[in-house]
Amino acid sequence: MDKVFIEGLEVDTVIGAYDWERNIRQCLILDLAFAWDNRAPAEGDDLTKALDYATASQRIQQFAEAARFQLVETFAERLAESLIAEFGIRWLRIKVTKPGAVPAARGVGVEIERGQA
Repeated sequence: MDKVFIEGLEVDTVIGAYDWERNIRQCLILDLAFAWDNRAPAEGDDLTKALDYATASQRIQQFAEAARFQLVETFAERLAESLIAEFGIRWLRIKVTKPGAVPAARGVGVEIERGQA
C-alpha cells in the first residue's frame, strides 16, 4: 500500500473540557498518513492525480480554525470523516498530540485509523 503523509502539522483550535480552555486557542500537532495509489500520478508526473498534501494541509487548518471540541478524540474523528469525504481517501491514520496538557509529558493525545487499507 502506498501512503502519503503529513508530519508535525501544527494547528490552533479551541479544544478542551475545562471552562478556561473554551476561551483560548491551543496548539495541536498532527501526524497523518493516507492510503493513496501513487502509480498514476507518478506515471505522468501529474499533480491532479495525486493526493495534494498542500491542499489537504490547508483543509486541515481550516477545519481546526472552525472546530470547537472538548475532546481530542472528537477532533480526530470529525477530521477523519471530513478528509475521507472530501478527498476520497480509503484509509487514514491520524495522531493528534496536545502538548502541555500534562505537565510532566511532552504531549498527550490519540491516534486513530479509519477505513480499509
